[in-house]
Amino acid sequence: MEKKGNELLQFLGGLAMLVVGLFILSQKVVVSSGFFGAGIWFGSFHMNNGLIMIPFIIGIVWMFASGGSFLSKVFTGLGVLLIIVSIIISTRIHLIHLSLYEWILILVLIFGGAGLLARVLFAMPKKNRPEKEEDRKAIEVQDKMLEIEEEIERIKKEQ
Repeated sequence: MEKKGNELLQFLGGLAMLVVGLFILSQKVVVSSGFFGAGIWFGSFHMNNGLIMIPFIIGIVWMFASGGSFLSKVFTGLGVLLIIVSIIISTRIHLIHLSLYEWILILVLIFGGAGLLARVLFAMPKKNRPEKEEDRKAIEVQDKMLEIEEEIERIKKEQ
């Protein structure tokens, strides 16, 4: 049986849990980026960060030289995408030393808060939600009767 509660309090409580959990996690994570080893590997070919700029530069020159053809815009867009992927790939994320208690606390706050938010955000609206089990069964029977009546009308039209 579902407990009735104030949805606003559930939402605010879930939001607070999620924010606090993410804040604690952000304090326990070290983000770094390095020049060495940065770049993208294409099979056995390694493209350094400096070389990653070349497709973007070619795309810009091509776009200005051709007056902005569609293919030059696509090439420039792919160059920008390659730069973004290179930045993301060269980023390293490390967790600092955590006790098991801290790790469980962070996970409970994040996923418990997300669960409370999901419960409120994806719940059926109250006006559509029957209050009692008998009401739900009555609605199901009415829906079945409507389906049967529609089927009878369809059969009558076919004859």
